[in-house]
Amino acid sequence: MKLAKPYVGCGRNITTDNFFTSLPLATKLLAKKTTIVGTIRANRKELPRLAKLKNDDMALFSTKLYRSNNCMLTVYKAKPRKKVLILSSMHNSVQIEKNDTRTPETIQLYNSTKFGVDVTDQIARNYSVKSKSRRWPLQVFFNILDLAGINAWVLYKETTGGEITRQEFLFQLAEELVIEYQQELGKKNQPIPIASTSTGSRERKTCQIRYCKDNKTNKICLKCKKYVCGKCTVEKPICKKCDENE
Repeated sequence: MKLAKPYVGCGRNITTDNFFTSLPLATKLLAKKTTIVGTIRANRKELPRLAKLKNDDMALFSTKLYRSNNCMLTVYKAKPRKKVLILSSMHNSVQIEKNDTRTPETIQLYNSTKFGVDVTDQIARNYSVKSKSRRWPLQVFFNILDLAGINAWVLYKETTGGEITRQEFLFQLAEELVIEYQQELGKKNQPIPIASTSTGSRERKTCQIRYCKDNKTNKICLKCKKYVCGKCTVEKPICKKCDENE
């Protein structure tokens, strides 16, 4: 509701993905003269039983419609074991295409207004900073970093007119962002020395390259500055991941 605040009360429609869509949200927005069209997760408690079933008797490319609280739920059998669920407070009735796929009007509207976000999500998954975590604020932060990287890449290409892959851009961006930090520490162009196991000058930690079975080590890769054991080292002091990225 906070995100939609600047746009409510103007008779607009908002297209959402299943992270946001729910019947209570659609009802609240409708009270503010704003409609919603979006995919909805099958585990929502307000959905009918058919929408939650993985195995059902629906024919392929068939559609079931449910109406409640001035909202229309479209259940479309897109694949043998997959249904698309669209909740809409914009439609009082749903037209269905007269072709082989018989696509409902609600799905057509969703696809025509949401494809930009879907493409962005697909791009973000190719190169992401995300790591496994059950802490949802951390996952939101990772998502912000991914989207910021995509936006910066698009703006860079528009302003410079140059062609650069997103992978190359992210590598350059990471290097430029770390320069200021290195200068503050007075360590610019001074790689972290490789510790010797015989001196005991570094605490032994779990290998971060993980081609091994969580070996303990006190050596650090010269390029990525991660702890690396002997099994994950190509040639001293470079780890296998840095060698593959070259």
